[in-house]
Amino acid sequence: MALTLEQLNAADSATAVQLLDGLYEHSPWIAEQALAQRPFKSLAHLKYAMVQVLEKAGVQAQLELIRAHPELAGKAMVAKTLTAESTNEQNKAGLTACTPEELAHIQQLNADYNARFGFPFILAVRGPRGTGLPKQEIIATFARRLHNHPDFERAEAIRNIHRIAEIRLNDKFGYEPTLGNDVWDWQEKLAQHSEPGYAEKGQLTVTYLTDAHRACAQRISHWMRDCGFDDIEIDAVGNVVGRYHPAHKDGKYLLTGSHYDTVRNGGKYDGRLGIFVPMACVRELHRQRKRLPFGIEVVGFAEEEGQRYKATFLGSGALIGDFKPEWLEQKDADGITMREAMQHAGLCIDDIPKLQRDAAQYLGFIEVHIEQGPVLNEFDIPLGVVTSINGGVRYVCEMIGTASHAGTTPMNRRRDAALGVAELALYMEERALQDGDSVATIGMLQVPNGSINVVPGKCAFSMDMRAPTDAQRDAMVADVLAKLNEIAQRRGLQYKTELAMQAAAAPSDPALQTLWENAVHALGVPLLRMPSGAGHDAMKLHEVMPQAMLFTRGLNSGISHNPLESTTSDDMQLAVDAFSHVLAQLAVH
Repeated sequence: MALTLEQLNAADSATAVQLLDGLYEHSPWIAEQALAQRPFKSLAHLKYAMVQVLEKAGVQAQLELIRAHPELAGKAMVAKTLTAESTNEQNKAGLTACTPEELAHIQQLNADYNARFGFPFILAVRGPRGTGLPKQEIIATFARRLHNHPDFERAEAIRNIHRIAEIRLNDKFGYEPTLGNDVWDWQEKLAQHSEPGYAEKGQLTVTYLTDAHRACAQRISHWMRDCGFDDIEIDAVGNVVGRYHPAHKDGKYLLTGSHYDTVRNGGKYDGRLGIFVPMACVRELHRQRKRLPFGIEVVGFAEEEGQRYKATFLGSGALIGDFKPEWLEQKDADGITMREAMQHAGLCIDDIPKLQRDAAQYLGFIEVHIEQGPVLNEFDIPLGVVTSINGGVRYVCEMIGTASHAGTTPMNRRRDAALGVAELALYMEERALQDGDSVATIGMLQVPNGSINVVPGKCAFSMDMRAPTDAQRDAMVADVLAKLNEIAQRRGLQYKTELAMQAAAAPSDPALQTLWENAVHALGVPLLRMPSGAGHDAMKLHEVMPQAMLFTRGLNSGISHNPLESTTSDDMQLAVDAFSHVLAQLAVH
C-alpha cells in the first residue's frame, strides 16, 4: 500500500526514517535530517527539504554520497549486487540487457570518467519522464559529460541524484504526475514534425508557415478540440486559438499561451510548454463540467523566433495591432515573400487587422515558459516567478584601425582594431556584473579578410545589452558607449555603431505576479523571483494589458535553443498545478 504524506508527518522519527529508506544510496542521514522540517505541505516540499540538507552538508559529504553510487552497467550490475532500487532503474533503461559491445563501451567510459573526476558517473537513467532513457542517449550523455569542469560535474551528479531520489519517492507514495506526463507526451508528439534537412537528422526545426509548421498548427487545434475548448480556429497569421467560454456570456477572458515555432535545431519545450500547460487545465475543467466566471483563451502563437523572416513576434504582435503591412514583402532565404507564404498556407491576409484584441475584455495575459537558463537548475528549484522581462538593445558595429605587418609593427605603434574590441568586451562583462542582473554580450566578432600575419585593421562586432528595467539598461548602454569612445581615442581608432533593435522592459503586473507567488507557496515549493533575460510573447501583450510569467526548471544547465533542452514531467505537473491555482484565485476575486 502506498505511503501517504499524512502518515509520514505523523510518524515518530525512527519510523519516518524507515519509511524513507532507500531514497539516497546508503545515505539515510539525508532523509533523517530533512524530516526535521515536518510537517510537509507536499511531496515537492519534502523533495526540496532533502536538497537543502545535502547543500548544507558541504563538498566532502556530497562526494561521499556520489561515491556511494554504483557505476552504470558496472561490476556491481554484472555481479548482481546492486540495491533493489538501482537494479530497477538500470533495468528500466535497458542497461541489464547490453550487448557485449555496448557493455565494453560503457565500461571504458566508466574508467575514463573515474580517472578524470575520481567518482562514478551519475545519471537518472529513468529520465525526465520516469520511464527510462534509451541506451544510446545514456551513452551519448556519458561521453558529453566527460568534458565538463570537475566542479560543474560534481554539481551535475548531485542534481541527478536528487532526480533519482524524486523518482524513488514517487514510487514510495504511488504518485504519478499524470497531467505532467500528458504535457510531456504532447510535446514529444508535436516534435515529430520537423523540416526537411533537419528531420532526417533527428533535429527539430519548425519555422513560420512551412509544411511542418502548418502540421503543428493542425495537431494543436485537434488536441484543443479533444480538450473541450468551445471555439478553435487558426487565424489570419497562423495562430492557433482555443476559447473556453466563461460561465456567463458577458464574462471577460484570461489570455494565455506561447509560440509553437522553433529556432533551427532547437528544443521541444521552448514556447510549446506554455501552450500545453493551460490546455491541460482546460481539459480538467471540461472533464469536471466546470465553468469559471471568466473564459480562458489559449493561443499557440505562430511566430516568435524570427527565423524565416526578419520580422518577429508576428503572432502576438497581430493581437495587439502591431502587424506592419510592409512585412508582407520581406523574403526568406529562398526568395519567397511572407505574402506568398501566407497565401500558400490559405491565410486571409485582409483579416489580419481584425485580430487585434480589445484589452478591456481581458483580465490580462499569463505565460508559462521553460527558463532557458541555469538559475533554477543550479538552485534545484522547480519553479520561478518572473519579475520582469528584460529590456534590450542591439548594435551592429565596426572598429577601424590600420592593417599592418605583424612582424615589423612595434607593439606601441599599432592601431589594432580587434584589440580595441577585445578590451571593450572585457569592460562590458565587468559593467554588467556591477548590476547583478544585467547582461551584455558581444556575440559576433569578425576580422574581415584577416590574415595570420597582419595586425587587424577592421573588426566587425555586435553588442547586445539587457536589463530588467529600461533605466538600468540605458545606464549600462551609456557607460559602454562612453567606454567605446574612450578606447577608440586612446588607441587611435575610429568606430561606427548602428542601433539594430531596441525593446522596452516588461515588468510583471504586481497583482498577477502575486497570484503566481501564492500558487508556488501553496505547492510547498520555495519562492524564487527572477528576471527573464530572454524575450517572450508576454512582452508584446504587456504593451496593452497586464502580464506575468512563470518559469519551469530546465535540465542540462537549463540549456535552450538546443536539442539538449529538457525538463521533467514532475516539474511540468507543478506548472499545471500552479496554473490551476491561479485560475482558482481569479475565480474568487
